[in-house]
Amino acid sequence: MTLRERLLDERERPEWVRASPYSWRLAVVAVCFGAFMGQLDASIVTLIYPSLEKEFGERVATVQWVSLAYLLVLAAAMVTVGHLSDLLGRKLLYLYGFAVFTVSWAACSLSPNLTVLVCCRVVQALGAVMLSANSVALVTLAAPWEKLRTALGVQAAGQALGLAVGPTVGGVLVSTVGWRWVFWINVPVGVAAILLGRYLLPRTVERADDARFDLRGTAWLAAAVATLLAGVSVFSGLPVPGWAGLTLIAVSALGFAGFLRRESRAPAPLVSPALLRERHIAWGLLGALAGYLVLFGPLVLVPLALVRHVGEDEMRAGLLLAALPAGFALASNLQERLLPRRWGNSVRCLAGAALSLTGLAGLAFAAPADGWLVAWLAVLGIGLGVFTPPNNTMVMAAVPAHLAGTGGGMINMVRTLGTALGVALITLAFHLGGEGTWNSVLPPLPLFVLMGAVLLMGVSAVWSSRTAL
Repeated sequence: MTLRERLLDERERPEWVRASPYSWRLAVVAVCFGAFMGQLDASIVTLIYPSLEKEFGERVATVQWVSLAYLLVLAAAMVTVGHLSDLLGRKLLYLYGFAVFTVSWAACSLSPNLTVLVCCRVVQALGAVMLSANSVALVTLAAPWEKLRTALGVQAAGQALGLAVGPTVGGVLVSTVGWRWVFWINVPVGVAAILLGRYLLPRTVERADDARFDLRGTAWLAAAVATLLAGVSVFSGLPVPGWAGLTLIAVSALGFAGFLRRESRAPAPLVSPALLRERHIAWGLLGALAGYLVLFGPLVLVPLALVRHVGEDEMRAGLLLAALPAGFALASNLQERLLPRRWGNSVRCLAGAALSLTGLAGLAFAAPADGWLVAWLAVLGIGLGVFTPPNNTMVMAAVPAHLAGTGGGMINMVRTLGTALGVALITLAFHLGGEGTWNSVLPPLPLFVLMGAVLLMGVSAVWSSRTAL
């Protein structure tokens, strides 16, 4: 066997794992490590914004690119890697992704300045996209159909656990040993995840030799997303003229138009126009984007408001913020037991949107000292946890089985876009919104942005339903 063949050889699981009646559960556990680390990364990094502002003397509009550069790569490459995994093997790319992801964590911790840190995050994102693009597809293919919603709920709970641990651990580390340990702490977890994936994940496909990639489509998408986020950042406080921001947003619109035109003609498109013409898929993806915007927006808003305007330290901010992803984790994992079985996916999504809107309305009047901030963050997390698994299930149910990797990549791409918009739009709204009003420490303008996204979640629940309510 040549070196190339060895590198592209997707190893099968041991016989004792394949023969186990719990083999699909073991595979889901292995995938949950990737889900955990990916969301841990997203939530833990937002806690270091104030520290990076102080150490490197940069504005928050610049510091946010520690997150945005990472998310940009994920959004641009997600579907491409999903397509690649359909051809080469999802397990193969998943394990390689973990290796790149883990090494990059160590590199981030050694960064001497903000520029190097952002570059390391770009490399890290290349590994993360190999994890994220395969997670939903691996769960979908490993789990029996009747257990799919449960399996996706467990995977979502793994993500939520990473989100919940991130603020708590991040706040403690930043307040005690410094922001660099936020990156070091994940290296041993990554090594363990590689070993588990090697022995628990199934071999997915035989290697194909006719791989075709839409490099032009990838370039169009990357340019469109990058200019959109850069344009929003200009209005968030970057020392750049306003006309430059408007120009970037206009270029982004042209980029998205060019991307859609390219996809309609590409022999192997990143996003199949036929899939997007399917109402259930298109509206379901829009709902997933809005859901992750609402999930990640507060992860930026709450630490900035508490640390900058109230004078709380990062440790307390992280402890308070953990209520949001903790609620998400509980709801996504326990909804099968607690919600009526007769409720279909669309009804569950509507219930999740209603709970999310209730949580945001409560946050508009919550102060950190009276405990209500924690309570309403938990309600918001529960609503998002109720919404996400059935939303993802509706999308994957409408995607043909042979395009499961591409469908999973599309879900993860819109999740990433939602996350990026959550960071960028909430940073912009925070910059424009000023101090908190009423009885709340949180400025009203970012909350209004989040409420608008929740309403979009509710609309998507109706239009993405495959069956009547």
